[in-house]
Amino acid sequence: MSLNIINKSIKLSDGREIFIETGKLAKQADGAVVVRMGDTMLLATVVSSIEAREGVDFLPLSVDYQEKFASAGRIPGGFLRREGRLGDHEILISRLVDRALRPLFPDDYHAETQVFIQLISADQDAQPDALAALAASAALSVSDIPFGGPISEVRVIKLGNEHIINPTKDQIEQAEIELIVAATIDNILMVEGEMNEASEEEMLEALKIAHNAIKDQCKVQIELAEAAGKTEKRTYSHETNDEELRSEMMEKLYGQVYDVAKQTIKNKKIRGESFTKIKEDYIESLPEDHGKDAFLISKYFHDIEKKAARNLVLEGNVRLDGRKMDEIRPIWSEVNYLPTAHGSAIFTRGETQSLTTVTLGTKLDEQMIDSAMVSGTNKFLLHYNFPGFSTGEVRPNRGPGRREVGHGNLAHRALKKVLPSVEENPYTVRVVSDILESNGSSSMATVCAGSLALMDAGIKIKSPVTGIAMGMISDATTGKYAILSDILGDEDHLGDMDFKVTGTANGITACQMDIKIDGLSYEVLGKALAQAKKGRLHILEEIKKTLAEPRENLKPNAPRLISFKIDKEFIGAVIGPGGKVIQEIQKMTKTTIVLEEIDNAGVVSIYAADEASVKAAEKWVKGIVAVPEEGEVYDGKVKSITSFGAFVEFMPGKEGLLHISEIKWERLESMDGVLEAGEEIKVKLIGTDRKSGKYRLSRKVLLPRPEKQPRD
Repeated sequence: MSLNIINKSIKLSDGREIFIETGKLAKQADGAVVVRMGDTMLLATVVSSIEAREGVDFLPLSVDYQEKFASAGRIPGGFLRREGRLGDHEILISRLVDRALRPLFPDDYHAETQVFIQLISADQDAQPDALAALAASAALSVSDIPFGGPISEVRVIKLGNEHIINPTKDQIEQAEIELIVAATIDNILMVEGEMNEASEEEMLEALKIAHNAIKDQCKVQIELAEAAGKTEKRTYSHETNDEELRSEMMEKLYGQVYDVAKQTIKNKKIRGESFTKIKEDYIESLPEDHGKDAFLISKYFHDIEKKAARNLVLEGNVRLDGRKMDEIRPIWSEVNYLPTAHGSAIFTRGETQSLTTVTLGTKLDEQMIDSAMVSGTNKFLLHYNFPGFSTGEVRPNRGPGRREVGHGNLAHRALKKVLPSVEENPYTVRVVSDILESNGSSSMATVCAGSLALMDAGIKIKSPVTGIAMGMISDATTGKYAILSDILGDEDHLGDMDFKVTGTANGITACQMDIKIDGLSYEVLGKALAQAKKGRLHILEEIKKTLAEPRENLKPNAPRLISFKIDKEFIGAVIGPGGKVIQEIQKMTKTTIVLEEIDNAGVVSIYAADEASVKAAEKWVKGIVAVPEEGEVYDGKVKSITSFGAFVEFMPGKEGLLHISEIKWERLESMDGVLEAGEEIKVKLIGTDRKSGKYRLSRKVLLPRPEKQPRD
């Protein structure tokens, strides 16, 4: 059997190469490629049905990215020992690819389409998430599926004064700016990333460098498609239209819809009901035997709504709720709303509201991470919940979906940049945002509420973080465009851009951008960033009226936790034989103690319900690891009595011999009645046997020395 294997390569600016191969694997898929960089290999396949399902007027696209544990020479954990449902990490990469591909399928293409990307070989120095969209686009390029690509995605970081494309894991961890950028040869489509309070100019510079690298990758995909003979795409007919109905509805209803839009109704529900009434009145006006398709009536009415709302902005300079283009909706916030939470906040902006809580935990509460390429723990968790009632809908509660995972990740990126170091804050921190109302930008409400809740909990964040969602409406024919601050849900749905930016007073910490049109210039993008900064700073001033900086202390009901290092050699002494010593400390002080070896040192974490218990356990542990000093006086306790003296515990876990001759200045003939077990006495360390390590103690040197009696 002969194979028609085609290979192409892409050279990065630093000399590294990316290889694309097609024609060897998965030949029954509509398109399949293997992308390789270093020892990282991705298999991407695409399959699309020939016909669309009846009644479907959208693209049923599913994008799944999965990491095979065998790719890293590992066996999955859990009872089944096999790959299961996608983890959050895989969902986030799936979303990155989906958001880049989806806008480029034809609007009238409605066939069910699946993109499946598998990590089949893993190399820590070539991160697969930066290659996944390239693999997916290349698979589409060698198929006959209609697609307006090619596209590619790269990661760009700024490390010092250098920009690096598709860096190593170690380089990413040290980066000041880290962005994943997706684009075609001509236009940027999607951006997501995080920054250490970077400026807008620094972000734009990184975008340009990423786009230049993407252009080269797109050109190679065009060559790949030509070599595979896949430049012609399949013909299809997935829509049935009624142009007469479309024209009739536009003529009769556009003016009515525009007039309702022009009323600038602030309440989303009332505005929606006003639009719906126009459609219902039109349907009622039709004769009983009109024979018009209800599906097409709804579709064309949606198009009329979209056109009216967009023209209202571009021609009338008016938004649906009457605001100016850069105006932020009214804001109110409150902290300490929940009396038993360790920190809580309500943030409300317009008709979007988040109730956010902060819970503090110990080392035992850290999230365990077990994926093909990453195995470890996470001390900062952020979860975002979006129940149906937040939009007045009846929707079953089936746990977080991809949207919840994605929105939570964006807020997590935004806030983690301002958290104190582990040394300053040893707690495991969980932030939970419950969206109680939603009309646009609930992820940014989560960032604002999260900042307030962290400060309310007494977590010493470097600076409050706020976020804003920007939108844009444009007309390619006239060249007109309008940048909208703090967009409504309708403006997001009807607009051409959704650009979320978070940051402190000093700069940007995270961003997420999806662009639905071609030809967005860097000039327009720069204006959007400048307008976003103005909005962010306005929101920052509003939340500072509620709480400007972290509380000085934790809440009374918050657990107390301290963490400190000890010399590695003392780990065994603190644990004791069979764990006897550490168990006794925990029992007597009512604490939980975690002791682990990190970077050749012992790290002790002590957790309790109150500070006094923590301090008692800390004193006990530090006593065990403390090095006794000759000449020092200690508070000791008699542990046992022998005929030649007593053994006294003068430091936790350390006993010394108090010889009978060192108890009093007077000569003692026996130990009878001199000391009792459990008696507390002061002793002085007078010597240490270097060979045996035994300690010699004295009590008499702390007592007044009797005067010599005169001789008879």
